[in-house]
Amino acid sequence: GELMENQFRIGLVRMERAIKEKMSVYQEMSTAMPHDLINAKPVMAAIREFFGSSQLSQFMDQTNPLSEITHKRRLSALGPGGLSRERAGFEVRDVHPTHYGRICPI
Repeated sequence: GELMENQFRIGLVRMERAIKEKMSVYQEMSTAMPHDLINAKPVMAAIREFFGSSQLSQFMDQTNPLSEITHKRRLSALGPGGLSRERAGFEVRDVHPTHYGRICPI
């Protein structure tokens, strides 16, 4: 949720910048229509970039129902905002007894 919020915010900032540019160039502001100024492509590009190239985004393994469930139960503490491989000690990697049946311990 928070990562998507950040990407959405980045897209909105880009869109705001583009709208301000168009407003400064536009001669007649009285005849300007919203569809002439607003372009949603920067927001869509930021979201598409997140899902397409982020370390935290993956294509779901849908080979069979078991692989799909296994894929959904995987967790990672690595990546942006998480731990690095050097800092991830054994305590973090250990499987807590409450994890069994809910997440993939591998």
